[in-house]
Formats: sequence, structure tokens, C-alpha cells
Amino acid sequence: MSADPNHVVLTGENPFIRLSDTDGGPATTNASFWRIILSPAGPGHVLYMKSELTQDRWRIYSDNIAMTRWLQATVQGMLNAELADRSVPVIDADFSRSGDVRDFWTESLVSHDEEIELTWYDVGEPLLIHTQPNAVPGRPYGVCTILIPALGARLTRNGIQATGRPFATQREGRPFSTCALAFSESWTEAR
Repeated sequence: MSADPNHVVLTGENPFIRLSDTDGGPATTNASFWRIILSPAGPGHVLYMKSELTQDRWRIYSDNIAMTRWLQATVQGMLNAELADRSVPVIDADFSRSGDVRDFWTESLVSHDEEIELTWYDVGEPLLIHTQPNAVPGRPYGVCTILIPALGARLTRNGIQATGRPFATQREGRPFSTCALAFSESWTEAR
């Protein structure tokens, strides 16, 4: 056993929901949820969401704006260039979770005038993914994560459910989905 030689920039969780009306079609909902345990800007939660429920505009909800902006300037901004734009307002929210990943998992948030719930169910077999920084052009970060595909997912905003659904895919030759729980997620950069 040996230690990873890279610098750890964050650790936490990053479950995501990507819904569409057709297999391979454009996303009708794209939601990236983060529960950060360790980062240079401290711990916290953030949901980056774009959906017909938000008039196809990005909305950001968080309980730590410094961590949210840091994440946009680093890993999240790399994963989705639209989210590198730090002019999108951050809405203060309180976060909670429930469930058992063997059956379903729900992340909830409440802001001044909104309630949002993200639920994953019909979960598949976990995959352990480990990539090194710069292994892929344009990706200066590496990641080690447990990805648990979910063939069922639902996102609601103030009781209204987002349209679209998850679709089965393949990752590394194994069954996967457009929606997944990403736990024990640590991102690194080269020293």
C-alpha cells in the first residue's frame, strides 16, 4: 500500500442527477449536489441546478458561499464550464439528508421560499474510480470516488417534479446511469 503522491484539494460527496426526455437527448435537468467535508474554504453544502423548473437557468443554493465560489473556481468549474461563472447569485439554504443507499437516498434543502428534494433509487453496483491529475487533457484534477448508479431519480422544487428521467449507460464497461451517488469523493492536484 502507498500514499497517493498528489495534493488533496477536497473530500466529500457529489451525487448528481441528469434527466432527459430521450436516451442521449439534451438534459432537461442537470443537478450537481456537493457535501464538502474538507476544502480550503471549509465544509458545507451546495446544489448547482439547471432545469425547466428554473427556467433553464443555473441556480445555486449553499450554506457556505466561500466554499461554493472556491468550488466554482476549481473542480466544479472544470467539470462544467458554465459553472465557472461566479456572477450567478448564491441562495442561502439549510440542508438535510435521509434514506439508506441500499434502497433510496434523498438530499433536501430549504431556502427562504423554496424546498428542493433530490432522490436516487433503484441503485446498482458501486464502482471505484481513481484517476490521476492531468491524465485527461483539460482536467488538472484527479479523483478517487465510489460511484453508485441509480436507474431511478426524482428532483422536485416546491412540490413540482422535474420532467425527464435517468437512462442506463456504461462506464468502464460496467452498467451505469445518467444519475449516480458519488460518495467518499476526494479530488487531487499534482504537487
